[in-house]
This record gives sequence, structure tokens and C-alpha cells, in this order.
Amino acid sequence: MERFVEGNRAALQEHVRRHQEIHVVMGNEACDLDSTVSALALAYFLAKTSPAPKATFIPVLNIPRADFALRTETTFLLREQGIPATSLIFRDEIDLGGLHRAGLLSLTLVDHHVLPGTDAALEEAVVEVLDHRPLERDRAPGCQVTAELVGSCATLVTERIAQGPPGVLDRTTATLLHGTILLDCINLSPAAGKVTPRDVACVSLLEARFPELPPRDTIFEALQAAKFDVSGLTTEQMLGDELALAISAIYMDLETFLRRPSLLQDLDAFCQARGYAGLVAMTISYNERNEPSRQLAVYSQHETLRSTMCRALEEATMPSLHLQPLLSPWSCLGTYTQGNALASRKKVLPILRAALGGPGVTGGPEEEVVPPPTPMNSLVEECPLAQAVPPLCPQDVLERVSRIAAGQPPGSPK
Repeated sequence: MERFVEGNRAALQEHVRRHQEIHVVMGNEACDLDSTVSALALAYFLAKTSPAPKATFIPVLNIPRADFALRTETTFLLREQGIPATSLIFRDEIDLGGLHRAGLLSLTLVDHHVLPGTDAALEEAVVEVLDHRPLERDRAPGCQVTAELVGSCATLVTERIAQGPPGVLDRTTATLLHGTILLDCINLSPAAGKVTPRDVACVSLLEARFPELPPRDTIFEALQAAKFDVSGLTTEQMLGDELALAISAIYMDLETFLRRPSLLQDLDAFCQARGYAGLVAMTISYNERNEPSRQLAVYSQHETLRSTMCRALEEATMPSLHLQPLLSPWSCLGTYTQGNALASRKKVLPILRAALGGPGVTGGPEEEVVPPPTPMNSLVEECPLAQAVPPLCPQDVLERVSRIAAGQPPGSPK
């Protein structure tokens, strides 16, 4: 695996120079550990097993290189396995559109199956899909599709490699897949609600072939610690750049987050710089039994907007978040414990959409909206988000909230 990754850049340049086919294996825009390892492992497997390949197989990380440092668990695991970041190829380092127009591109998608609108032209190049969530659309007849409901896409990659020729799977690849499945499936804990028998079987298979793999608890705890190690990140980095919906995941408990120096000024500066009227921050942490705990904060300097968001979240029934108010240090910030720990960002987005969005919010046609990716070091909560909503113009939101407060139904004439 290490030599394969190290040779990718030279192979890409050589095939471009010779005008030869380039087969890219690419994960989703969240570029979390599952997407990264699935792309690396499948590209390596294809390169080793494709008969007399004319193409070079290139794993591509679907983020700019500058964002890679934010994927803390990914940088940790690759570094531990001797794969330097300098050997990796990122989305801003390869011209997929140009390769496609030149007739050189074949594309395999892992850990997602729908390209965003900005990549719509690349759909014609997709030859295979490997994903662990239900299909939202049919692919062309010539596209090979594997879509299975398992906890980790790395499980599907492991099954694919296990069905191939013996000897292809090396220790580095096995270690990457093993750690990824354990992290995605919360150390195979049934309480987390993510693991399936196939995930368990793949972890056992990898351990049987490589008995020297670290114990499950050891690797899970190391990756979990790396995922939640945000000590070196600024508040802005923690919130992420993709808050078109003004909602973000924070990987520490709320009390710790609220103690960050100058937090209120940071929140205000963040919203002002991007034109947001407010944001919802969802925190998640785990206890020693790997059971998730969630808390939630609603920030806005606009009292009417803040109270509308808080009321919508408090009164939600599909699903109920089971919110319990916490004492907030500032009047512009509503804080809660979230009793329903399985309600992720994906579940909260429709609640906010119903309260603040709706069909009357401007923002362009639905099909042209690019859903935001899950932020750095995320838990891969079905991303890209299947029920994303258009970016909210602050003026439109405040106008809509004012009309709600005045008793006017959404969408009614001014």
C-alpha cells in the first residue's frame, strides 16, 4: 500500500503526458476516515487485480489539501501506518473536469453515490459505485453498483478484497480497514446503533488474517482520542466552513466548548463574516461504554430568530429531541442537553427547515443547491446530507420569522 500511494503522483503525471486513461477512486466531500480509507484501499486493490490495466488507479481525497489537517483521526491513522500526507492527491490537485473532457477519466465513487451539482458533468464518467446507504437515484446500465446497509463503507471494501486473489491484502491495508470499521461502528457497540453482522464479520476476518493487529479497544480509543482532539483548532475551524444551514457538529462536551476564550466574540465574528443570522451547534461526546451524549446550543443576536429556532427544536416530534434547558452564560445563546442521542444533524435539519425554510425561502432551484459536507472529523451521518436545504439569506429568514411572530402563515403575501 505505501509504495502504491507514493507512486500515485508520478503515475498520474505520466498518464496525462501520454494521454492514457486515469481511473479515479473518490470518496465524498466530507472526506472522513471511511471515505479516505475506502478510496485508498479500493484503488490499491483495483491496481493489483485489474488484468493488464491500461489505466492508472488514483485515489483522490475529495477536499482541498489545506483542509486535511482538520481530519484529525485520518491524519493520525495514516501517519501511524507510514503514509505521508505529501503522497496523497487532493481534489484541488487534479483537474477531473479537464480529464473527462479529454476522454481520459473513469470514476469510481466510494462512500457516496450522488455527485453534487457542481460535478454534474462528471456523472458520465462514473463506472462504479460502492456505498453503504440506500440509493437515491438509478445509475446508468453500464455502472456497477454495490449499495448495502452496513455500518461502514470500509466493510464493503473489505468484502471486495476478501473475494479477490489471495495475497493482495497486506498488513497496512488491513490495519487501515480494521481501524476504520471499528471507529465507524463505535467499536462494534450495539448501543450505538450503527454496527451490523457484516461489519463484525469483516473485523473478525481481518483479525484472523493478521493476528498482530492491535486489540480493538486500543485502536478504537486511539482513533476516538484523535477524532476528538481539537485542542489545536480555532473556534472557526471547529465550526467549519460549510454552514450554509447554520448548523455544525462539535466534538467535545458543551461545557468545555463554552469555556473557550472569547467564544461569544468568535461566534459573532463567524456569523457576520459569512452573513449568517445565527447557528446551531450540536456537540457529541462518548462515555467509557461508548454511549453517545449530545448537547445543543442555539446562537443568534436576533432575539426573535433565536426564540423561533429554540421553540421549533423544543417542540419537535419527528423526531423528539427530548431537550432539557441548561443555564446559559449569555442571553443570545440557548443551551440544552439532548436526551435523544440518536438524533444527529441529519435529523435536526428538517426541523429547522420546517421552522425557518419552507418553499417560500429564496435560494435558487432545489436541484442547483449543493448540500454542505459533514464537517471535519465527523461521524459520517449520511453525507452528503440527503435532506439538505438551500442556503438561508439572513434578510429572508428575519422577515419570515417576523411574520411567524405576527401570526402570519409562511408563504403568505407581505
